[in-house]
This record gives sequence, structure tokens and C-alpha cells, in this order.
Amino acid sequence: MTILLTIAAILLIIALWLSLDFTLGRKKQLQGLKRVNSPFRASNIDIFTKGPELFADFFSELKKATHHIHILFYIVKDDNISKEFLNILKEKADEGVEVRLLLDRMGSFPIKKKTIESLKRHGIHFSFAHTPKPPCLFYTFQARNHRKITIIDGKIGYIGGFNIGKEYINLDPKLSPWRDYHLKMIGEGVADLQKEFLIDWLKETNTNLLANNAYFPALHTGKIQHQIVPSKGAFLEDTFSSLINRAKTKIFIGTPYFIPSERLLNDLIAAQARGITLTILVPKVSDHILVKEASYSSLRKLLENGAEVYEFQTGFYHAKTIIIDDEVCDIGTANFDRRSLFINYEINCYIYDQPFIKKVQAVIKQDIQHSRQLSLTELKQRRNIKEWAARLIAPLL
Repeated sequence: MTILLTIAAILLIIALWLSLDFTLGRKKQLQGLKRVNSPFRASNIDIFTKGPELFADFFSELKKATHHIHILFYIVKDDNISKEFLNILKEKADEGVEVRLLLDRMGSFPIKKKTIESLKRHGIHFSFAHTPKPPCLFYTFQARNHRKITIIDGKIGYIGGFNIGKEYINLDPKLSPWRDYHLKMIGEGVADLQKEFLIDWLKETNTNLLANNAYFPALHTGKIQHQIVPSKGAFLEDTFSSLINRAKTKIFIGTPYFIPSERLLNDLIAAQARGITLTILVPKVSDHILVKEASYSSLRKLLENGAEVYEFQTGFYHAKTIIIDDEVCDIGTANFDRRSLFINYEINCYIYDQPFIKKVQAVIKQDIQHSRQLSLTELKQRRNIKEWAARLIAPLL
């Protein structure tokens, strides 16, 4: 009995410490954060949904760079495509192109010290982002920079769901083919991507390049109206809530992890009560423990009110998108989950161009054709201990 009481006391102390660490860490992260009013821009935008096609284009544009390359990824791995990517950066640095590479510390943990030393020997400016630090070690371990941003010569930008690793080019047997949405942007919006990269670079390196006009060349006006909206663990819930509440006829949500906050779940239920059609697309297979089970209680409530829920069958669905009516389409790095809403640094592109939205809807139609509709009866049968466990850690999922 004494041993059991001791173990219980230790577990209680650990739980209290983690809770206090998380609370104080989040409070510190939110200090000084202010809502940013993102300007409307006009750029030419293309969408990529397949890794091999994206990286063929991406690597080609990197090789054409003449002045600078600025890249932020959540994940870069120690595999063949990662090495190819890093070798391109080394080659460009050897040519005299300024290269800055910012990688999330936990997401890119496979990057070895000798790899970083090699990058620096070639003149690449390198830094990790969001390295866990005391005193709030547990919280800073959770708070990730989940953004994926590339800017080439201040004129070409990329943003979306793809990282660098073999799974993203369909070489992981469990997760292939990988389905994702990534944008290539040429035009005014690239300046906003540049600004956010340089803000993150300043935070991590204490080097302020924001006033350097060399990184902000004159940009032409494109055809597609959009906004680049960053978030840092705050205000994203407000943005998503506003999108849901403006819907008149239909809402589509595509996400690998559907773990809404209580507010967003209630917003969706209220939208259904107004007669709004709600369609949700999630993957059948999972790349993280318990994320599927964490979605079940919310999906059941929405299914009870008439939502259509589809599970993507042919590979892994990792896209992050929201489409409201035919009026606004969100594509970016933020998942429809608590971690993106309340912890991570994210960046999204909100597009207001109907022809482009129709192009995305055609992609989604194809994805739904490779999916199976999920029934309420089937989802009720999936109740198990994993779902109970998932509820306990939902704020971290």
C-alpha cells in the first residue's frame, strides 16, 4: 500500500508540474501578441497536390535563384530527398546566393550536427526554430513552428502542407501516395511570406533584415486576390469561426487531424442548424498516435446533424483546407486541431478568386472519389479505450 501511495503521489506531482509548466508557457507565448490585419494582395497562384510534381518545380526554381533563398520547414529529414534538397542549397551558396534555412528543432530532429556544420561551411545561414528551453520545458517542447515557407529572390513563394522527406514523394509504404495541397505564388503576396520569414528569423537569430529593401523587390500585381495570414497560437480560432459563421450554403473542411475546439464545434453545429451543408474529408490511415480517435466524438455530433464525413482511402490525406461557399478558400499549414489553433506557429493563404476556388473544388471532388463515406453507425462502433485516452490529451493533438 505504501508503494502504491508513493507512486500515486509521484504521478500527481508530475501531473501538477506539467499542468503548471503548460499554463505558464502558454501565458508567456501570448504576451504581447496582437492581431495582425493582413492586407489583400493579388498574385498568380498555382496549386500542387503531388509531391514528385511539387519538388520537381521547387528544386528547379531553387536552382535558378540569383540573389537569395529563404526557407522555413517544420520537417527536413536525413534521407535521400532531404540530402538532394540540402545539396542544392549548398551549390547555390557556393555560387554566391544568400541562403537562410530555418528548421523547427523538434520536427527536424533527424538533422545531424555534422550536416549543420557542412551547411555552414558552404556559407549557409542556418538556425533551428523553437528549441525547447527551461523554465517551461514541457510547453516549449510542444510549441512548434509548423510553417512551411520558401521565398526565392523575393519574387517566388511557396506555402502549404508538404515538408521534405521520403513520405512526401510516396516512398513510405504506409502513407503512399501522399496527398497534400501546396501553393506556388508569384506576385504581391510573396512580400508577406518574406516578412513572416524574416520575423521568425529575427526571433531565432536576433538578426533584423526587415528593413533591407534587397529582400523586398518591386512585385507585379497578379490575377488572384488573397491574404497571407500568420498565427502564433492565437487568433486562428477567431479566423476559422468567422469563416464558418459567414457561410450561406456550404462548408468544406479537409484536414489530417479533425480535433476542433468547443467553440468551433458549436459554430459548425449552428451552421448545420441554419441549413448549411457540411462536408469533412479526413484520412483513413493515421501518421500519429490517437489523432483519429480524438476526432470521433466531434464527428459523431456533426454526423447526427447531417454532415457528410469521408475517409480518404488511397494513401494519406495531409491537406489543410477550408472552403466556404464558392467565395473563400483557405490553404496553408494549419490543421483543424487544437495544436494549430492554440500552440503552433502557422501561416495560411485565404483566396477569394472563384476560378481558382473551382480548381481546388475539382481537386477535392477527385479526392472524395478516392474516399469512403463514414456512417454514424460505423463511428459509434469504433468506441474503445484509445478514444478515452485521446480525450485526455486532446489539447496537445
